[in-house]
Amino acid sequence: MASAPTDADDELFDEFLTDRGHQVRRAGWERDYNKKKCPECSGLHDSEATSCNVCGWAPR
Repeated sequence: MASAPTDADDELFDEFLTDRGHQVRRAGWERDYNKKKCPECSGLHDSEATSCNVCGWAPR
């Protein structure tokens, strides 16, 4: 059975990409008018939102 990726796995992969000349940026909220927009599912939320109530995404 496969295990879920961890933050350490993400950091290792980011380092791998950076070492090979790729730019890596952390995902964050996008903006749509006066709402926060989830980068994963495009769900719209109030500006106070800390995680997406549609797909569960949250910035690190």
